[in-house]
Amino acid sequence: MAKIGIVVLTDTETHGDLGRVVNALITAKEATEAGDEIRLVFDGAGTKWIGELAQRTHRSHSLYRAVKDSITGACRYCSTAFGAKDAVETERVPLLDEYEDHPSLRKLVADGFEVLVF
Repeated sequence: MAKIGIVVLTDTETHGDLGRVVNALITAKEATEAGDEIRLVFDGAGTKWIGELAQRTHRSHSLYRAVKDSITGACRYCSTAFGAKDAVETERVPLLDEYEDHPSLRKLVADGFEVLVF
């Protein structure tokens, strides 16, 4: 069993950004199906994806729903800074503030997770 930390930092502005978040979600889905221990974290501009993917009309909505239970949380500070906090809270995604109002990526490493950043 692998321990995988998946961090979504990509913005929501371009087709390439969509490709990165989809790759993050596909990786999370594959790892979950394989029985791996995963931590899926949305940070920086990536916090905006929660609201985007939660929309039923978004073409990656079903993929988001498939991994939603694997989402560890979204950065508290960045969710506010990028205007995503309401959507994050509506989706009941925990707001992470482990280190100075941000998630602790160091803790993932210290806990033995391989960290993949998208």
